[in-house]
Amino acid sequence: MGCFARLRLEIMMLCSILFALTLSPVDAFNKVRGVNLGGWLVVEGWIKPSLFDGIPNGDMLDGTQVQLKSVTLRKYISAVGGGGSNVTVDRDSASTWETFKLWRVSENQFQFRTLQGQFLSSANDNGLIMANADTPGMAETFFIERSNSRIHIKPTNGSYIQATTDNVLVANYQFQPGWDDDNVATFEMTIVSNNLHGDYQLANGYGPEKAKTVLAEHRKTFITSSDFEFLWKSGINTVRIPVGWWIAKDPDPPAPFVSGSLAALDSAFAWAQAYDIKCIIDLHAAPGSQNGMEHSASRDGSVDWPSPDYISQTLDVIDFLSARYANNTALLGIELLNEPSAASVPLDTLISYYKKGYQIVRNYSSAAYVIMCQRIGNADPIELYQANIGSSNVVVDLHYYNLFDPSFDNLTGVQNIQFIYNNRAVQLETFNSANGPLVYIGEWVNEWDVTNASKIQYQMFGRAQLEVYSKASFGWSYWTLKNDQPHWDFEWNIKNRFLLLSSSSVKLPNFFLVAALSCGTFLLTMSGFTR
Repeated sequence: MGCFARLRLEIMMLCSILFALTLSPVDAFNKVRGVNLGGWLVVEGWIKPSLFDGIPNGDMLDGTQVQLKSVTLRKYISAVGGGGSNVTVDRDSASTWETFKLWRVSENQFQFRTLQGQFLSSANDNGLIMANADTPGMAETFFIERSNSRIHIKPTNGSYIQATTDNVLVANYQFQPGWDDDNVATFEMTIVSNNLHGDYQLANGYGPEKAKTVLAEHRKTFITSSDFEFLWKSGINTVRIPVGWWIAKDPDPPAPFVSGSLAALDSAFAWAQAYDIKCIIDLHAAPGSQNGMEHSASRDGSVDWPSPDYISQTLDVIDFLSARYANNTALLGIELLNEPSAASVPLDTLISYYKKGYQIVRNYSSAAYVIMCQRIGNADPIELYQANIGSSNVVVDLHYYNLFDPSFDNLTGVQNIQFIYNNRAVQLETFNSANGPLVYIGEWVNEWDVTNASKIQYQMFGRAQLEVYSKASFGWSYWTLKNDQPHWDFEWNIKNRFLLLSSSSVKLPNFFLVAALSCGTFLLTMSGFTR
């Protein structure tokens, strides 16, 4: 073989090797570098408050806590014993027995739930109002007429309720009451809290038709394919997607929930495939609510999930999601339940559910990760490492926030950062070295309770979290991609450089390709093959 022929062959071989490197998985999937798509398929009002702006009587949503005071007696209505028996109007001050949770039936119709769970009822033959109904019906439903903070209350088939001089409530006031201080059928309503703004409140507040319109527009515009392009360019390889249990009933979910979330989840998987991003499906809201919070779609703050019927329904949801997405190349894992309450969900009940959920996922996939979230509240996540949930691809999800606990209230910026290194890093090292599940920081945020923190301080706090959480054996996911509160908004943080990801995570031009072209051109030029 001649000299030039040999040189040309060597050049071609070198170029082919360099081109092969351009096709090799240089950025192959290693650990999760993720972002949560919070507030999209499971509504959280604090993420996008404007979703609730059009609801009439929007301060009287499901779960709103109210106290009622007779304007004539100047006494509060009280469910004696917290419910289950009679009702009095004899309290000078209001506490738990005098606080009622609203169940909204329509814009002007409501039911009143007591501390112990019973409902105010007009079923008594003499019109006496009692707090003894375990389930609400027509006799437990009342029309509310409202003038600012003053209200009139009327059963659906009777006269107005009045406070008698015997300090009881009776539905026998047959006139149209006025709003003056001398009217026995007039009550002062104090809204104690109106904190629940989730899927239940939105859908039941708007009603089915309007809710479907509002949510369809939200799902179409809040997260789009362009968001996946942004995430890919930012070096994000995974999205954790919160879903509600009613997704398994789409397109005909039970009232008040509305259809559309399943089609949106399908779209997310298609976008993920297009941008080589993996998906974790996170069951954020279980039937009956596993923590009483708005993001679990609780109606009134109650935690009813730890019951055999609700757990069975939840396992059906896991079966549905596993069957639908197990063979989708974008699926990375299924999270069986988000943030169960330590105060309300017994550990043995949760572990039993996790073991059954693990087996369901394994019925459809041997490779999908099965993710178990820690209990929130007074619980040590080590309890899940000791539970022996499954034999392969098991992950424990920890949520790390320097918020929501009084211990963080007065920490300085330096102290917050020290906590990341001194506490979180040590805990992660313990879990990483444990002979058990992988560890995943499924939620964290570049926000804290430091007043007037500078941009540099935020950058330092974010850098500390990224450095420590990147050591988690499964990886991390930021909460959340979009949020009306900027520091909770991943996109805002990146674009405004409050959160600085490592340069290796950002998608850049393929330098192997550039090197291959440059090297080949140089060698060919030197050998005289290009002129």
